[in-house]
Amino acid sequence: MGLLFAFLAVVSWGIGDFLIQRSARKFGDWTAMFYVTAFAAIVLFPFAVFNLPQLLTNPTGLITLIIASFVILIAGLLDFQALKVGKLSVIEPIYAFEVPLAALLAGFFIAEWLTFWEMFLIVSLMLGIFLISVKSWKTLRNLHLEKGVILAVLATIGMGGVNVLFGVGARSTDPLMLNWFTSTFMAIVTGCYLTYNNHWAKVKSDWQANKKLIFSVGIFDTIAWVAYSFTTLYLPIGIATGITESYIGLASFLGVVFNKEKLKRHQWAGFFITVISAIVLAILVNN
Repeated sequence: MGLLFAFLAVVSWGIGDFLIQRSARKFGDWTAMFYVTAFAAIVLFPFAVFNLPQLLTNPTGLITLIIASFVILIAGLLDFQALKVGKLSVIEPIYAFEVPLAALLAGFFIAEWLTFWEMFLIVSLMLGIFLISVKSWKTLRNLHLEKGVILAVLATIGMGGVNVLFGVGARSTDPLMLNWFTSTFMAIVTGCYLTYNNHWAKVKSDWQANKKLIFSVGIFDTIAWVAYSFTTLYLPIGIATGITESYIGLASFLGVVFNKEKLKRHQWAGFFITVISAIVLAILVNN
């Protein structure tokens, strides 16, 4: 079941991140986040409403969800802004480091240490994702001059923490409650920001003109986070993060097939390293 949910998260994130970048550039990061989180809050409410009384009697779970909400709000805004102002060829290689970071944080904070071979495969996955993401070594040499780099680094650190908090939150409550709670929190905060800045007229016009894009990004992002949360019920958080982050390899493959993009030699090497590492890791976990 863990591998099934991980596969669902990979596919959904592969499509969702592409749509998030389009949304952030079209609407702005606050408005784009409002659309995504409001969609999830509404869709997941029927699944979470009956568990609300139990949440109120579960202080550990409630505190975990509150902390997770704050961290994902900050990390999400940094992520959206980095994608908005930066180049994918610069931002994506930085995000590869989210994989080992999540594994290390899970080890330090919840003592979920991986075996040597599991950690080896996690590092291999990171290397593969990094190579796929690097479209130009020249760009990386000028990394300090590129827009969005600092934001991407901060977002990576934040998302590493989010992965751990979502795993802990899913286990202490349930995945649907976790995603509804965090989405509702972010929708309220971003909604307050939009109200304070008198942006509702633009939000309404964007909604009327871009319903298909808004629904699409809402659907795929919600499915991805729910699937990842379920994955952490069956797999260690570090492994769940490693397998699901391999969506970058899927995105590159889709680009080759549908957009006729050409990958360089190091990108093909990264693609095969990512796929092989993910498959071996899945087999190792399954056994």
